[in-house]
Amino acid sequence: MKQTRADFDPAAPEDFDSAHAEYARLRAQCPVAHATELGGFWALTKYEDVKKAASDYAAFTTTVQNVIPKVAFTGRRPPLHLDPPEHTPYRKALNPLLSRERSDDLEPRARELTRAALASLVARGGGDICIEFSSHLPVQIFGEWMRMPGEWLETLHRQGREFVLAVHLNDPDKMKETSLRLYDMARALIAIRREHPEDPALDPTSALLEARHEGQGLPDELIVGSVRQILLVGIVAPLVMVGNMAVHLCRDRALQDQLRAHPDQIPAAVEEFLRLYTPYRGFARTAVQDVEIRGEKICAGEAVALLYGSANRDEEVFPDGDQFILNRPNIAEHLAFGRGPHNCPGLHLGRMELKVALEEILAATPNGFELAGEIAMSRWPEIGALSVPLRFL
Repeated sequence: MKQTRADFDPAAPEDFDSAHAEYARLRAQCPVAHATELGGFWALTKYEDVKKAASDYAAFTTTVQNVIPKVAFTGRRPPLHLDPPEHTPYRKALNPLLSRERSDDLEPRARELTRAALASLVARGGGDICIEFSSHLPVQIFGEWMRMPGEWLETLHRQGREFVLAVHLNDPDKMKETSLRLYDMARALIAIRREHPEDPALDPTSALLEARHEGQGLPDELIVGSVRQILLVGIVAPLVMVGNMAVHLCRDRALQDQLRAHPDQIPAAVEEFLRLYTPYRGFARTAVQDVEIRGEKICAGEAVALLYGSANRDEEVFPDGDQFILNRPNIAEHLAFGRGPHNCPGLHLGRMELKVALEEILAATPNGFELAGEIAMSRWPEIGALSVPLRFL
């Protein structure tokens, strides 16, 4: 029987703080919550429950649905859409290209791109840090990592934004339409690499084409799906995180001044920002069999959201979880990059990108910055700001 209980409304309008207040209520009163909107799903809000479910792919599979709302209408996209051992060849091919060393190698170019992307805002004394900066920068850095033709980047930026908007509006037809355009880009890039192979130690598409599993190449259509997944997955989270960090620093001018004066503290600050403002509220799984969590029965086949954004503020694990505390003793335990076999493989690249962005924003605004308008919020599956107008002082 379909569950009709509604413990919270994931489609309710939100401001910058309201979702976190709602998750705090759920952690205290209804830690395993159910929602009827967005297709209906269970939501795990406590740290230990989220961590356990994220690691237990035998009980909670990602092969049916991996985000709320369900967006995968156009094909399987490894590695996120597969569980071990099927997903492993794709991770094995991509992981070396996402190592800390590769991220460090890319940092000088990322810094050049960051300064260039900030230049027009600096010249005008401000602007929308999300729409005019952090929506473009991840595409440019990703294009460098992916070794994409430069003339493709604006198209990727536009089509990526259209897909994200369709997801936020929960518009399945528009999701399919925009996703298929990204598939076209993936197939075009694969065709280029088939005709002109590059070093698989440097080029992600070539690495997937060269990968072997039990002596066989990976299936063509799953290579397409994997490249399609890669085209979008590293774009949205940095966009939201830069906006989230900017809002927090506008509210806490002392911290803004402290980090500007002590840039060596920025890596630790980024880590605490990731805990506090996890950009994905949580990926989804599907229960493989009936399971009971904290007295609630989740039936086989029901969708389960792993609310990383709630887990990372769980007071039982992170005291004063709603507060920014630099150098938390257990900061390494946060779940911003997930956990288990589907943890984010791009965590080193993401950390580098956010560090460089924050360093350069602070350096470019020696007199500080402040909010200059209304904040526009993202919707599921992201959590955080999509538009943050700033005034540079």
